[in-house]
Amino acid sequence: MESLDDAGVYRLTDDLAIIQTIDFFTPIVDDPYMFGQIAVANALSDVYTMGGKPLTAMNIVCFPIDTMDLSILKDILVGGIDKMREANVTLVGGHSIDDSELKYGLSVTGVVHPEKMITNSGGVKGDKVILTKPLGTGIINTAAKAELADKETIKIVTASMAALNNTASELAQQSGGLHACTDITGFGFLGHAVQLVKNSGISVEINSSAVPLFPDATDLASQGMCPAGLHRNREFYAPWVEIADSVPLNVQDVLNDPQTSGGLLIIIDAAKADDLMGKLKSTGVEDAAVVGKVTGESSGKITVI
Repeated sequence: MESLDDAGVYRLTDDLAIIQTIDFFTPIVDDPYMFGQIAVANALSDVYTMGGKPLTAMNIVCFPIDTMDLSILKDILVGGIDKMREANVTLVGGHSIDDSELKYGLSVTGVVHPEKMITNSGGVKGDKVILTKPLGTGIINTAAKAELADKETIKIVTASMAALNNTASELAQQSGGLHACTDITGFGFLGHAVQLVKNSGISVEINSSAVPLFPDATDLASQGMCPAGLHRNREFYAPWVEIADSVPLNVQDVLNDPQTSGGLLIIIDAAKADDLMGKLKSTGVEDAAVVGKVTGESSGKITVI
């Protein structure tokens, strides 16, 4: 709890621990089936972040039964179960309530070897920083609600949010140099990075030009398509972040943008980074990029250049 790790881990035996997590939210896309896919991918990500394997899940459903057709709920649940099948996760139950606002997600149970658990607290000087998915989902989804986002961009962003983080997690663990990991969700790239550097007692330099961004994200930020959470993230995490004047304001916006089902932020031994990057690219994690480095020890500081 003290380090705000992505999931809870409980040791059962010397070589087995269970991972428990829960996540659910309101729709962020119009397509019910894709909403189900994204909600499940997002919930499972917390287990992958901890180095674990998700095994079982329970549906969490809030549905306005008097004002919305049940076919919508069916499509959401089908999308969810299809994504669980892709992840080899077994649905073992769930709970639903009548609610004025639609919400969907999962409670997930996974397993991990206690000595192989990954936390957000292990970075050391010289490590490289890798991000596995582009940023900008909050900005683009805000623009989509205003019907100002390009259809192809929406398609790209939706596919990314629905993509599992399992491959990136497995490859990072196999690298032999993984020191820390978290996933990028509501606190934005900089917010989750701040948590990681504070817990690890390190300072990190981020190269803003190397950070992968979704198409149109910066343009839409310049147009004011920024969700309220973006501004809250910037204000809250500002004491630990120093951004060079040369970094454009719209890029700064994307770095603070709250993400849905974002990628993994990986801290890895520099000697292993290139090999991991090659494997990520060759197995479909094509947007992964080395975005920074650990520059030293500190109470937790991020410099963006």
